[in-house]
Amino acid sequence: MPNHPATPRCGPLTRFLRLFARVEPGEAGSVLLLALNIFLLMTAYYLIKPVREALILGHWGAEAKTAASAGQALLLVAVVPLYSRLADYLPSRRLINTVLVFFAACLAAFYLCARAGLAVGIAFYLWVGVFNLMVVAQFWSFANDLYLPEQGKRLFAIVGFGMSAGAVSGSVIAGRLIGPLGLHQLLLVAAALLLASVGLTRAADMMCRQRLPEAGAARAAGRPADAPMSGPGGFTLVRRNRYLLLIGFMLVLANLVNTTGEYILGARVRAEQDRLHPAVERTSDMDDAAHAAAAAAREDAVDKGIGRFYADFFSAVNLVGLLAQLFLVSRLVAWLGVRRAMLGLPLIAMGGYALTALIPALAVARWGKVAENATDYSLQNTVRQILFLPTTREEKFKAKQAIDTFFVRLGDVAAAGLVIGGSRLAGLGTAGFAWVNVGLALAWVGLALGIGSRFARLESGRTAL
Repeated sequence: MPNHPATPRCGPLTRFLRLFARVEPGEAGSVLLLALNIFLLMTAYYLIKPVREALILGHWGAEAKTAASAGQALLLVAVVPLYSRLADYLPSRRLINTVLVFFAACLAAFYLCARAGLAVGIAFYLWVGVFNLMVVAQFWSFANDLYLPEQGKRLFAIVGFGMSAGAVSGSVIAGRLIGPLGLHQLLLVAAALLLASVGLTRAADMMCRQRLPEAGAARAAGRPADAPMSGPGGFTLVRRNRYLLLIGFMLVLANLVNTTGEYILGARVRAEQDRLHPAVERTSDMDDAAHAAAAAAREDAVDKGIGRFYADFFSAVNLVGLLAQLFLVSRLVAWLGVRRAMLGLPLIAMGGYALTALIPALAVARWGKVAENATDYSLQNTVRQILFLPTTREEKFKAKQAIDTFFVRLGDVAAAGLVIGGSRLAGLGTAGFAWVNVGLALAWVGLALGIGSRFARLESGRTAL
């Protein structure tokens, strides 16, 4: 009798992962390695964040921080073409490792400069703005390159859970380590995590090559899978491809809506604290010292109230996002399909901001923003990565860097302009900005529909875009 290849057995790990997504035999190991990889990268980033805030606020102040946020977009105009040039000469896996080792070395250099007392706050803030976007975009380029579109749609929900869990763990670990290690030492811990990510990248790649040879053959399309990617740079690839350009515009719009929403929430939080703790009125029997003490006590109460609010808010966002990523995202993508799943976040944002405009209550703004941010971190993030599955390798690595870095920061710049112009020139309050976000979310729905249609055509291979 002819010998037929044995059907891979479904082991206990695969059966366990099937509680959350449809994992096929042979896929459990690679998807867990990818989830652990992005977990380490996000943990490293959230270890760095408190150091970033301390260095820039402690030496330069809040005004410098605002200016540096806009400077990150300008810096990416130069960094993205450099990354594309590097991809022209290095195979993709060596490119990934080179970038990770470079960023780890930068962390060690910043550690030495900070310990020497140098004022590196602005430089470090700009560097972090490039680092956190580039390493995450590069990771998802790698994940897109490993899996076929059918696999990515099933498995990216599990990988995304590693990303969400890393954000939570990094925040918790940073708070625990600052005391015993000190602030600057967190940079060295983060550098060690980046180096560990290099090993995980290699392990995941080798496992996919061994367990999924058919995916590697299809991905390679007749050429070495790890060959350098010569050709146009990231910005050029985006400009020439309407599908990629629409994704970039969608990220600008999504970030514009989200950042403007953060302003709305922050303004209402401050107004609520001012209501609970009115300004101290100086009475005739109050001397200068008593008035100063009362004003300081009031300011301390306001600060603590804001801190407690955001601690609860971030906890709610992280918890809802984690649960959604683990139990809902894979099922929603399978049930709705990518085209309909893309509409989830803009529709939630539209409804949330409409309620925020109509009901001037902090609780409405809070829970609308919890729903928006949790959906952004779970369903929207997974679907956004799926959109790159049917693109070419050059587009996955070069164009994705441009889209996930520059276009995201461009949304921040647009939001800053909208908030400053809307409040100072048009006199908009929180309700007015909420109505603006409703209109922006409606435009976002239209963009999502167009991108979804092009994704379906790309995936089917019927139309070249």
